[in-house]
Amino acid sequence: MLGSVADAEDVVQEAFLRWLHADRGTVREPEAFLRRIVTRLCLDSLKSAQRKREAYLGPWLPEPVVEQSEDELDNITLPLMMAMERLSPLERAAFLLHDVLGADFEEISETIGRQPATCRQLASRARAHVRTARPRFPIPKERGLEMAAAFFAASRSGDMQGLRALLNADITVYADGGGRIPTTTGPIAGLDNVLQLHESLARIFAQTMSRLVRYSFINGLPGFVTIEQEDTLQTTALEIDGGRITAIYVVRNPDKLRHIPA
Repeated sequence: MLGSVADAEDVVQEAFLRWLHADRGTVREPEAFLRRIVTRLCLDSLKSAQRKREAYLGPWLPEPVVEQSEDELDNITLPLMMAMERLSPLERAAFLLHDVLGADFEEISETIGRQPATCRQLASRARAHVRTARPRFPIPKERGLEMAAAFFAASRSGDMQGLRALLNADITVYADGGGRIPTTTGPIAGLDNVLQLHESLARIFAQTMSRLVRYSFINGLPGFVTIEQEDTLQTTALEIDGGRITAIYVVRNPDKLRHIPA
């Protein structure tokens, strides 16, 4: 809902405090009660978050959640989170409550203060917007990590032919430095442009070798965590469809990486 680990933790903390002070005798369905509290707190949080993002430098990406190897993969992937950023807060709430959490429209109506028919329309509009963000051909977890390893090896060694074989023709690179750490100023689109970018980066990698922390799934996508020049922590997530990498998401903004254990 929020795309921020710290904001999400604040909302959960506030919801827990309200739960502690609630009159439990009047609560018929605890899950619905908590969904309502959390959703309303998220809607309040989004109002201030939107103002911050309007002044954000460069591409904005959701904070990376690095999953443990034994974790179940979440169906809320990074491309879906980015698609939800284009929705209104109420559309986002209706979609998540209905399509992801399975709440009925009567409950959603009470939660967001709109008529059930309006909530149904909000969820339908959201669904149409995020449909393209779901992969057409999901790949097995092991294959995803294999492709992440192949991408890391090719990009760091300057193997442009190996890299070309991994990338889709309409690939796009998004890099989020938040104005704190150097990155590209906007998305880089197209195979030739992305290869040119990595050819330049390979010369930097040759002088200051990246240190691989580990391969992992990041916001539902295969990728890896590295330490780059000047001890910059970085996450790289790869969107894969049809056996090729269709998008690369790099987060370098240290404010978005504080929750990742050293």
